[in-house]
Amino acid sequence: MSFPKVEASKIRTLSLEAFREMDYYAVNNYHLPVELMMESAGLQLARLSATVVHPGSKVLVGVGPGNNGGGGLVAARRLEAWGYKVHIQMPIATNHPMIREQLKRTIAYGVEKTIESEYDLVLDCFFGFSQRLPLPEDISELISIMNTMRSAKISLDIPTGICDEQGSVRFKTDKVLTVAAPKTILLNHIDEYRLFIADVGIPQEVYLRNKIDYTSLGFYRDQIIEVV
Repeated sequence: MSFPKVEASKIRTLSLEAFREMDYYAVNNYHLPVELMMESAGLQLARLSATVVHPGSKVLVGVGPGNNGGGGLVAARRLEAWGYKVHIQMPIATNHPMIREQLKRTIAYGVEKTIESEYDLVLDCFFGFSQRLPLPEDISELISIMNTMRSAKISLDIPTGICDEQGSVRFKTDKVLTVAAPKTILLNHIDEYRLFIADVGIPQEVYLRNKIDYTSLGFYRDQIIEVV
């Protein structure tokens, strides 16, 4: 399956700080529940995953303690329901009530908290745009293991460990599904992966407020677009 494409040169990108402000503005001014956007992000990640591997395939999801991890749990639940064999790893315990509830749902669907040596697909859902370096040691160790797996790999929003410096541990991804809007740091590394943007329900006015041409993103055609 292919998704509509938009040229990178035709869209305005945002710094991570600018995107945080955009996200905060949308949540507070349009009363968008964070859990609703989390469900949307996880569904879109599951949809992209389903174009890479078929039902019956083994999928490992690396889950962080915050909202990005919640999106990963939604994707894990969706994929399990669609007939995939899904495992999760959550190295850092969470006290976030919303994420704990997502974890309960995911386990109830049959997703297992275990890890094996090989998978058909590995999903990186640790931190997204909220990540801070250096990474926690448990996350760094798990990423190093994931990087050795001969599998397709997808990051949700921002690849864990990405930065413009050398030497840091980083998830080596094939595809990135970023949410809502293109981030500048992702375009800086676009020769390393295929980049997709997912619609999570932020209204057009918020894009225009950030000088992003909403129609160029093509969300009216599909909820996922590819940046080329």
